[in-house]
Amino acid sequence: MSTTGERVRTRRPTRSEVRATLLSAAARVFGRRGIDGASVDDVAAEAGYTKGAVYSNFGNKDGLVAALVEDRTAAYLSLGLTTAAGTEGSLSEIARALGDRLDDASEEERDWHLLFVELWQRAVREDPAAQGFQERRTAMCEAIADAVRHHATASGSELTIPAEHVAVAIMALANGMAMERLIAPHEAPDGLTGQVLAGLADAFTRPAGPRA
Repeated sequence: MSTTGERVRTRRPTRSEVRATLLSAAARVFGRRGIDGASVDDVAAEAGYTKGAVYSNFGNKDGLVAALVEDRTAAYLSLGLTTAAGTEGSLSEIARALGDRLDDASEEERDWHLLFVELWQRAVREDPAAQGFQERRTAMCEAIADAVRHHATASGSELTIPAEHVAVAIMALANGMAMERLIAPHEAPDGLTGQVLAGLADAFTRPAGPRA
């Protein structure tokens, strides 16, 4: 039982917790103001820390942006692979489940999708600051292609086009639908991403023939 005047001790957040809080704050601030329009001070204030916390964890604003890209792309890749691994059935059924989960994520990560548009523009313009974004996009595409091959084989199907092309189509659809849901959610209702992804899976697969 505490006594009058006794100081209440609070647990100090771990370094990983501080980083996670700063990254979430950065997504919100960069999404609202853009990378150039936001400062390290803005991110620190949003997170409830001093700018020293940003510098000690990420070095500078460029390091913070790179870490945010790494964090969010890794989270989306994990979401996709976990959804696929936890769904039984055909590649089409897995695609539908993935699309439904991506719809949920688009609501949860609205700020990230706004930032994604800016990073995508920078990558198209070959801005050196977007190199990490481009590298992560390539790595994600390769991982998706590997997963498509695996699940097609596991479900007794074979692909009619290269897995790399299927991966690009999945990424293009998922990113495009997320953008549409930002600006016109009533025109891109829940379930639409899953329906279209399932249609793509059906279009790009056929029953595997007997092996020689």
